Amino acid sequence: MNHIKELETLIAASVSPYHCIMAAADKLAAAGFKELPLAESWDLKKGGSYYINAFDSTLVAFSIGEELGEVPALKLAASHTDWPCLKVKPSPEVTSLEYGKLNVEVYGGPLLGTWFDRPLSMAGKVCVAGSSPMKPETVFVDFSRPLLTVPSLAIHMNREANNGVPINAQVDMLPLIARITEGLSKEHFFLEALAKEAGVKKEDILDYEIYIYTQEQGTLLGLQDEFYSSPRLDNITSVQACLSGIMAGPCKNGINVIALYDNEEIGSHTKQGAASALMERILEKLLLSLGYSRETFLNVLMSGFLLSLDVAHAIHPNHGEKCDIKNQIVMGDGVAIKLSASQSYATDASSTGVIEGICKRENIPYKKFSNRSDVKGGSTLGSISSALLTMRTVDAGAPILAMHSAREVMGTKDQEALVRLAEAFFRA
Repeated sequence: MNHIKELETLIAASVSPYHCIMAAADKLAAAGFKELPLAESWDLKKGGSYYINAFDSTLVAFSIGEELGEVPALKLAASHTDWPCLKVKPSPEVTSLEYGKLNVEVYGGPLLGTWFDRPLSMAGKVCVAGSSPMKPETVFVDFSRPLLTVPSLAIHMNREANNGVPINAQVDMLPLIARITEGLSKEHFFLEALAKEAGVKKEDILDYEIYIYTQEQGTLLGLQDEFYSSPRLDNITSVQACLSGIMAGPCKNGINVIALYDNEEIGSHTKQGAASALMERILEKLLLSLGYSRETFLNVLMSGFLLSLDVAHAIHPNHGEKCDIKNQIVMGDGVAIKLSASQSYATDASSTGVIEGICKRENIPYKKFSNRSDVKGGSTLGSISSALLTMRTVDAGAPILAMHSAREVMGTKDQEALVRLAEAFFRA
C-alpha cells in the first residue's frame, strides 16, 4: 500500500493547484532537483536535474543524461493539477436573512450533487500590494479546517428530489459560511477572514484566487482493501506517477521531462495550460542552454514521445451498458490505454505499441479502453499537447468510478501499475 499512502499524502496537500505545485516542488527539491527561474538564463549541466515553477500552478521538471549525442532522445510525461470544484467570485459576501453565504462559480465540470452536505474548506493565493505595482506580493493560504457547507433542501420541501431535480449553480450552490452577528461585517466577512488567514491587512488585498475543496480525507474500501475512495483522484493519481517516474533514478542518456499543467478541466487554453506555447519554449531554452541549435531542437521535438496521464472510466457496476461492448476496464485491471477514432485521445497504433511493449516487458497490467460508439467521451491534454509539440503520444491513466464527483473511487493496485509504467517509461 506504499503507493496509496504516497498518493494520500499528495492529495491531502493538493488543496489547490498552487498547493499541489508547492508539494511537488518540495518532493523534487528533496530528491536533488534544482529550481530554475522561468524567465532568466539557465546554466545547465549534463547529469543535472531541474524544475521550474511556472505561474504558481504549473510545474516542469527535467533530468539531463550524461550521454546525449547529436540528437538527444526526449521522453515527456504529463498530467494536470486542477480538478472540478467551486471557485470564490470577487466581492463574494451574500447575506440571506441572518446567514452569510459566498457567491461562487463552477470551475470545470463537477457532479454538483456530490458537493452537498459535505464539510468544505478554502485554499488558494492572495495578491497584496508590494513595493512596485508591477510586482505585487503573493501569499498562499489554506484555511485547513471545515468552514463551509452547501446544504441540501429537505425532501419535505422538495418531494421530487429523488427524481433528478435540476441544480442551478447560481442559486443552489452558494455555500453557507456564517451566521451574521454583530461581530461580523455583512459587506466584508469573507475579505476580513481572508486577510486574517493570509496575515495581511484587508485594504492591502488586490485580488485572490480561492478554491473550495472537500475537507474529507481518503480511505480504503472493500473486503480486501481493494478500493480507495478520495477527493481529487482526477488527476493527482497521475501527478504522483509523474513525480515518481522522474525521481526514480538518474537519467543516463537523453532528456526526461514531466509537465504538471493547470487548467485542463477548463480546456487548457491558458498561459499555464497544455494548449499554450509554454512547454515548447521551455524545451527550446533547455536545448539552447546545452549548446544545441534550433534545428536540433526541432529534431528532438519531432522525434520525442509524450505519455499523457489522466484518469479513465472504469466500468460501472450498476451501469455496464454505459461502456463499450468490448473495450472495458474494471478497477484493479491496471493501466487503461485510451483510444478514440476522434483523436480526443491522441493514442495511435505506433505509440500504443511502445507503451504495450514497456508494459509487457515489465509485467505491468493494462487494458485498452474505448468509449461506446454512440456516446461522446471526455478528452484530455494529450491531443492538445501533442498537436503543439508534434510528437508521438499515448493517453493512459488509472480507471476510476464517479469521475468529477467530490469523491471518486479507484483500485488500489492500479496506482502501483501507473507508477510502475511512469518509472519504466523513463528507463526505456
